[in-house]
Parts: sequence; C-alpha cells; structure tokens
Amino acid sequence: MSRLILHDATLYTPAGPLEGAWMLMSRGQIEQIGQGAPPRLRNVQRLDGRGADGWCVLPGFIDVHVHGALGYDTMDATPAALETMARFFASRGVTGFLATTMTAPGDAITAALHNVRACLGNVGPATGGAHLLGAHLEGPYLNANAAGAQDPQHIRRADPGEFGAWLGLNVIRVATVAPEFPENQIFIAECRARGVVASVGHTQASYEQTLAAAALGARQMTHTFNAMTGLHHRKPGAAGAALTDDALVCEVIADNIHLHPAILNLIVRAKGPERVVLITDAISGAGMPDGAYELGGQPVTVAGGMAALADGTLAGSILTLDLALRNTRDATGKPLSDLWRLTSANAARQIGLGGRKGTLAPGFDADVTLLDNGLTVRATVVGGQLVYQAS
Repeated sequence: MSRLILHDATLYTPAGPLEGAWMLMSRGQIEQIGQGAPPRLRNVQRLDGRGADGWCVLPGFIDVHVHGALGYDTMDATPAALETMARFFASRGVTGFLATTMTAPGDAITAALHNVRACLGNVGPATGGAHLLGAHLEGPYLNANAAGAQDPQHIRRADPGEFGAWLGLNVIRVATVAPEFPENQIFIAECRARGVVASVGHTQASYEQTLAAAALGARQMTHTFNAMTGLHHRKPGAAGAALTDDALVCEVIADNIHLHPAILNLIVRAKGPERVVLITDAISGAGMPDGAYELGGQPVTVAGGMAALADGTLAGSILTLDLALRNTRDATGKPLSDLWRLTSANAARQIGLGGRKGTLAPGFDADVTLLDNGLTVRATVVGGQLVYQAS
C-alpha cells in the first residue's frame, strides 16, 4: 500500500501547531495537509492520532552524531551493524542518521566509510529502520589533549592525501576537527569547498581561534562544552565562541550528564531554537543492559545511564533523541512549538537536506515521528512507511 493517511492529531509546522489535523503521504512524500475530517480515500493505510488527547506529530528526528546501538557500532563496517542500528533508532523516533566514526588507523576509518557508501539507499524503510543519510567523521584530526574517549594514539594532523580520499567518497556530511593546527585549517577549507560541515570539537582552541575557524568555514560545534575549552569571564574559550557566533550551530547531548540542565537552558537561550541540534552521541551500549562495551577500541562501562572509560572519562552516551527532547523541554520550559526544530529541521538544514527533510509540509519527505502527550514515541514513519508502532 503506497499511501498512508494520519488523522486526528496535532501537527507541528513552521506556521505553528495544527490541531485536529490530517496528513496524506504518498510515494514517500507528504502530499496534503489539512484540518478537520480527513478525505475519504480507498486503498489507504490509516493511522489514528487519537484526537484531542492524542498524539503530537513532528518531522522525523535526525541524529547527526551517533556511533551505535544494540551492541553494534559504525566502526564494525558491516551492513548488519547499520541495519540493526537503524531499526533501533526508528523505535526512538529517528527517521534519518549519520553513522559516526571514531579516531582509528586509516584503514579502519576507510572501511567504515566504504560500508556507509555501500549501504546508502539500502538502509531505511526497506530494512525497517531510519534512513542512513551519510557519515559524520569524528576524528582523527583532533587535539590529543582534548581526546575525551577518542584514542589519543591515533589522533593526528590532517593529511590531504588521506582526507582527500575520504571526502572523495561523497558520504561525509559532517567532520569534527580541532582548528588550532595549520594542517587542520586546510581541512576545514576543503570541507567548506566540498559542502561538508566542519564542526569544531575535541579542541583546545581559544575563543579567537574558534572564531577564525568559523571565518574559514566551520559551521558547527561538536557536543558543545564537552571536550573543548570552557567559558571563563576573561577567556571565553571555544564554548564562548559557540554561544556568541551566529555562524556556529551547537550540537548538544541533552542527557543531563554531559551538561547540567542549567547549561542546556543557557545554550538554547543564547542560540535560539534555530541554532541548536540535539544529538545522542550514542554508542553500542544504547538499548542494552548495563555492562562492558567498546568504543574506538577502548573498553567502556555502561552503568546508571552513563558510559565511561576506566578513568571516568565520559565515552559517548546511551541517550535516545526522544529522551533528549523531554530533557530539553524540562530544562528550558519552552513549548514543543519551539523545540521541534532541535530534533529535525536544524539538523536537516545543517547537512544540506533542509529542502527535503525536517519539515511537515507538502513536497517534503514523509518522515514523521508521532509522540504522546508525555513525548514518548508512539509511531515512526520513514519514507511514508510505518516502520515502528508501540504496542
């Protein structure tokens, strides 16, 4: 059945919430949106939004920074890993994601990127999950003194011979880089030339160096405040640049571990609802019991909602985007009419898909997340196909 109609729900659109609304999806796109009684059509799958006390309908979540889930990781470099991750993400409202790499030897990163390239167009509704939209290259061009959970022995300066081959695969949409090194500045400029978002992260760059990176073409901050120079009243640091330069969009891990809720509130207040992107930075332990896992070749322990190396360094998260949205609502007190952009439209715009994804409007891709009033995911539609529905 190629058509799906969602009815009796509240749709969150750029013009504001539409209550008692319906949406017809056909051939992978949103065909029509209206209010009141839905049209009577034959051969259409129906999804009931439960009326006045029912569901909120948001553009499908897009996670531009996520490493793994259910015991699998992008660096596994297998189709099975990406397919399993995609199905789990869809159960948490995600309709598109960037498979994120880790700092590693060149051949391991190359294998992961080739796997992403091979799986583009295959991982998505046909395999019961979120669309694979490309890759986020996190490292290896970082600062070893801000490594976080990246393996410092493989951190290096940008090499045109290496990154030229990676960028030539045309799968990288975001690349995290420490901008304080001249070699890495060349990489930032090349990313800009190729339409790849350079994201400042794992850095000891000063405020001034971060602004210089933005002038070169950097357009994002990787997990803002984490693994970067912090905010001080006489040395604003990379975090200060993130908060004050409109060219820089802030990734945020809203798990109440990586950031205190007050700092989350500060970021949203400073940047506004159009310059913040919620991410998970989730690792293979997401969706799994507490225990021992691995990230970038380093052992990680997941316990009590936190993932950490043996020395206590945070090692990604086990966050999901639906929980990130709830945490952001609680921390900021902002309405869903502001916050929906943080899980979809802003990410879509950043990675060059703002004309297709991240908005509920005719002509856009039929990627939709349905939430109950508690912001728990009830159903996920990817490319017009119902890939997840809560019991």
